[in-house]
Amino acid sequence: MNKKTMTADDMAIQREAQAWVVRLDSRAVSEDDAQAFRLWCTQNRAHATAFSEARNVWSAMRPAAMQVKYAEARRQDAVAGAHKGRRAFLGGAVAASVAYLAFRPPMDLWPSLGEVAAGFAADYQTATGEQRTLAMNDSVFVQMNTQTRLNVQVNTNSETGMELLSGEAEIQTDFNMPGKVTVLAGGGVVSALQARFNIRYTGNKVCVTCLQGRVQVGQAIHRATLDAGQQLTYRDGDFGVPQAANTSSVTAWRKRMLVFNQVALSEVVTEVNRYRPGKLILRSEELGRSKVQASFSIDRLDDVIALIRDAYGADVTQLPGGIVLLRKATA
Repeated sequence: MNKKTMTADDMAIQREAQAWVVRLDSRAVSEDDAQAFRLWCTQNRAHATAFSEARNVWSAMRPAAMQVKYAEARRQDAVAGAHKGRRAFLGGAVAASVAYLAFRPPMDLWPSLGEVAAGFAADYQTATGEQRTLAMNDSVFVQMNTQTRLNVQVNTNSETGMELLSGEAEIQTDFNMPGKVTVLAGGGVVSALQARFNIRYTGNKVCVTCLQGRVQVGQAIHRATLDAGQQLTYRDGDFGVPQAANTSSVTAWRKRMLVFNQVALSEVVTEVNRYRPGKLILRSEELGRSKVQASFSIDRLDDVIALIRDAYGADVTQLPGGIVLLRKATA
């Protein structure tokens, strides 16, 4: 049986369904919200299906936690009866599961309430799998990668200031019209006059790769200069040293490719999850230590699942919402 390819519309509906899951537990749900949710569900059968799948995933993975949170929600409603009317249209079980999902999404299947709020606060952001090009002015251009949030702090003809809140971007200045560009990320500062560089901020680590020209990197009392082909990584309390970089791998995402050179499978899964709707969940540490030498099109990331199954003999379990469990096959 051919697996249905997820279209851009499908991904948009999935994101909307996940946003509703978060929104409905904001503890400030009004009757207008309830009506808007009903309308959204009735607009398209796919809307109600997507929301139902989110609940099904939760039910399949964390039934015990749902029961605990349901009991807590009932006790809270007994104290604050006003919340009952707001949540009545959802039903007790759904409200209880959503309550836990909003603040502690199981296995990070979708953004928490805090992450969603932070995303709304960003000047520019990209969704899972989305890439976006920005012209900050006549001399600074930005290519945003998937799951990236960016704020603009200063934007004039001679200076452009940005803050990378999370994600990855390639930034280029016009070599014929030099202007200073400064990027804040993870407690550090990256600056350049005539350069093209890649900056990635995921987890608590920032990685800066100079592709052309020269880039200055600073954090607290530390300073370093990167020439073309050099890379530096820093995090709180740990400032690295410039090293030679495989720039073709770093910039592969610009061609909508992911390239892995003897990378642990656990890291491959983490990277793929930045681009693919749903989530790959690795359930074996031994399997995660396997090394991967491969490249994948961002538009065909289910090829990764086939590789893990065929090359590493993993058991693959498909769940609703693009969730895939990967386990080491048993003898």
